[in-house]
Amino acid sequence: MGFSCGIVGLPNVGKSTLFNSLTNSRVMAENYPFCTVDRNTGTVPVPDPRLATLAGLVAPRPVVPASMTFVDIAGLIRGAARGDGLGNQFLAHIQEVDAIAHVVRCFHDPDVAHVESEVDPVRDVEIIEIELKLADLETASRSIDRVRRTASSGDKEAAKRLRALERVRDGLERNHGVADQALPDEDRQSLRDCQFLTDKPVLFLANLDEDCRKSSRSLHRLRSLADSRSAEVVSICGKVEAEIAELEAGDRAEFLKELGYDEPGLNRLVRTGYRLLGLHSFFTVGLREARAWTIARGTDASKAAGAIHTDFETGFIRAEVVSFADFAESGGETKAKAAGKWRLEGKDYVVADGDVIYFRFNV
Repeated sequence: MGFSCGIVGLPNVGKSTLFNSLTNSRVMAENYPFCTVDRNTGTVPVPDPRLATLAGLVAPRPVVPASMTFVDIAGLIRGAARGDGLGNQFLAHIQEVDAIAHVVRCFHDPDVAHVESEVDPVRDVEIIEIELKLADLETASRSIDRVRRTASSGDKEAAKRLRALERVRDGLERNHGVADQALPDEDRQSLRDCQFLTDKPVLFLANLDEDCRKSSRSLHRLRSLADSRSAEVVSICGKVEAEIAELEAGDRAEFLKELGYDEPGLNRLVRTGYRLLGLHSFFTVGLREARAWTIARGTDASKAAGAIHTDFETGFIRAEVVSFADFAESGGETKAKAAGKWRLEGKDYVVADGDVIYFRFNV
């Protein structure tokens, strides 16, 4: 598995351009509001140079990176919850994502209309946040209506859920997102199925001018806002990323070098998303396949085996483990074993980032 990320923002902030760059898609990205009128979904490989190193040592067929999914929805405007613009009808499409990437316009281009007339990243963020809270308030209110009848019949679990929902609703009415509310862990667990949008991790994706100096003031304001909320900011230039995405691999490397970049900015988005969600990767390597697997940090060996197949977890015997560094330094499995780098681990072993693992299990 990888992770899924919903892309939100006002119209004309560059969401569709960035989505196209990320996913090598060709969805419409025009200079008018509501160019995107339905959701667009794209799955992309997670960039990880370690997998290429492992593949170079083993020469497997095929090589399978971890993947992540992006969901781009129609732009929101002030009053979307009241039905203005296209309304918040598309927010349901991102309820199941793991995180939200909030694209914020920091570029200044008189030829690209802004729905609020001028660029102001702090105001734009607040508009979207209000709409997400109002969408969550609607979700909470509907859920309360559904559960109230069962609770009134004497069902204790329903009564407990009702109280939790009412606490969430009251907090949203006071303009507090679900993540910012001091809810008991028990309440958060019981309401996970509601998939509140303001309970999801958020990162800000600052879309800059090609000359980043022109965006410096807007970017500084966005970073200050993010710092006050302990949020992450990834800064990229949508136009540059679109150009990079159009190039062949060899030309892409040369273009990046000319720009003074080590990698596309969108790679930083992936890494930031992994960090935000507490994810990392382990590898399985053999002649048949080299593959990266995404798991949560702190996952034990048996659960990591289950990421491959449920039979691996239920029939888990042990894991043969070597770190990526030791595998690469030794030059492959045989030499790593000869050097004593491989070790046997039980089901309670906590898998480290970059571990190369061979699982043994009963069928």
